[in-house]
Amino acid sequence: MNVADVSFQFQVAGRLVMANPTGSGNVNDTYLAIFRTTFSEERFIVQRINKRVFTRPEWVMLNIRILTEHVHNRLEAERDTADRIWQLPRVIPCKDGRDFFIDEAGEFWRAMSLIASATAYTTTQGAEHAAECGTVLGHFHNMISDLDPARLNDTLPGFHITPLYLAKYHRTLVSTEGAKILHASSEAQRLARFVESREDLAFCLERAREKGVLGVRLIHGDPKVTNIMIDNFTGKGTSIIDLDTVKPGLIHYDFGDALRSTCNPAGEDVENLNEVFFDVDLCDAFVKGYMKSASRFLTAGDRAHLFDAIRLLAFELGLRFFEDHLAGNVYFKVKHPEQNLARARVQFKLCESIEAREKQIRAVLETTGGE
Repeated sequence: MNVADVSFQFQVAGRLVMANPTGSGNVNDTYLAIFRTTFSEERFIVQRINKRVFTRPEWVMLNIRILTEHVHNRLEAERDTADRIWQLPRVIPCKDGRDFFIDEAGEFWRAMSLIASATAYTTTQGAEHAAECGTVLGHFHNMISDLDPARLNDTLPGFHITPLYLAKYHRTLVSTEGAKILHASSEAQRLARFVESREDLAFCLERAREKGVLGVRLIHGDPKVTNIMIDNFTGKGTSIIDLDTVKPGLIHYDFGDALRSTCNPAGEDVENLNEVFFDVDLCDAFVKGYMKSASRFLTAGDRAHLFDAIRLLAFELGLRFFEDHLAGNVYFKVKHPEQNLARARVQFKLCESIEAREKQIRAVLETTGGE
């Protein structure tokens, strides 16, 4: 079934004008659908959920339903005192009332409302943009801080648990395919040495969780700059999107991932490694924005591990890209066989930049109340 036929399965009035691919996501297939009546137009997002990644897509939709209803209620209760109109996508139900549609091939589809008149940028546009990204993530964490993590399913077991990624990497490294790819590339061998020299880093947050220093909360799971919507008219952050990865976890993975994304002005797919660095000024702006809300729920233990999170997430994503390259590109979408290797190089270079600027980053966290 094509996406046009799928679009008609949802509760949207009017005639279909178009349903075309949109976005740059690495997992799901995403389309923008436009319906028109004689007096209105509705734009919304239609996605085919990747069942290879999300093996229980019905759990994904249940999580999104619980989360969005909770947040929408809080936003309504606080709208008169808010400094902006906060938004969060809503689930558009099927005509049969379900939150998803299953086609004749067994594929899962869902529709979500579009955050209109707002832009998600592929790279950080400057300090003001970074501050708004931090403000959005801090506000989102605050909105879900009173939602019991036990109410949501773990739709991605092992997601953002770095020691598990490291273990998977080691299995791939000694596999027939992995060994073949590794030995054929001097650059892959260099990255393998990079991983080997930092393996202990993988355990820093999980050890703190095991000791009870860090507690499990709900997290977004993928709060990179491309998932932060900025209002086209006010320049303020208005929403965070792509809620598939919402699940119980450590908010440090969100914090580190957001800074990893926001503070690398070159982006994830840059070819020239000389352009890759961790911008401390952007970090300062982001953390100030984040702490507007996060200071209400962060503990002393949380604050003590914020730098670790920033360093770890660049390493973790680089490790995931590198492992996927060695496995034959089975998880992340690629345009060419070497793309995941190139992505890993970028993240490892960013990790080195974070390490070189540790003193400056810690100073930012201390002055903004992060440590």
